[in-house]
Amino acid sequence: MIPSSKALNFDVDPKSDFIVPEIPGLNYIPDYINTQEQNQLLEIIDQQEWSTQLKRRVQHYGYRYEYQKRTLTSASYLGELPNWANQLGQRLVRDRITSILPDQLIVNEYLPGQGITNHVDCVPCFGNTIISLSLGSRCVINLTHPPTQTQIPILLLPGSLLVLQGVARYQWQHGIPARKTDQYQEKKLVRSRRVSLTFREVVFPYK
Repeated sequence: MIPSSKALNFDVDPKSDFIVPEIPGLNYIPDYINTQEQNQLLEIIDQQEWSTQLKRRVQHYGYRYEYQKRTLTSASYLGELPNWANQLGQRLVRDRITSILPDQLIVNEYLPGQGITNHVDCVPCFGNTIISLSLGSRCVINLTHPPTQTQIPILLLPGSLLVLQGVARYQWQHGIPARKTDQYQEKKLVRSRRVSLTFREVVFPYK
């Protein structure tokens, strides 16, 4: 049985009252990077070229993911991660978030009203660990267990890290509803611009 999250008091510090649902393989770190680090990353990211092939803007590093085919191709390799992204990847290894240095990164920009449908990251393309770093706005992500239709909301705070492995990675879908506000623990949260950095390891035969 999965316990519900404890109610948050947004008049205080939401991190002090936040409890992560007990889904095997799910790890949530609410304050992995500070505000200064977030701003520095956003400044670097906004200097790079955005792709507008989707409704939301994205940047691909390491390998390009083909959304229509939902896979990688032999021409997907873009080169090594840039220094700023590689440094983050090395930090994830040092902090034992993952034992394998990520070699693929997708940066997603979510404006108010934008989201992403429930999904499981491509199983044959990527390894066991999916890591997402949130910058900018807070928002609610839903984790859904298809066999039981159980749905659990998790509040993603700016600077937080969401890690999906094992059961959480393969047996639960994750998605962000396309809306401008979130209702969470009887609180209305207005969204602003959010940028997510999703780190993954590409597996054979794609590399």
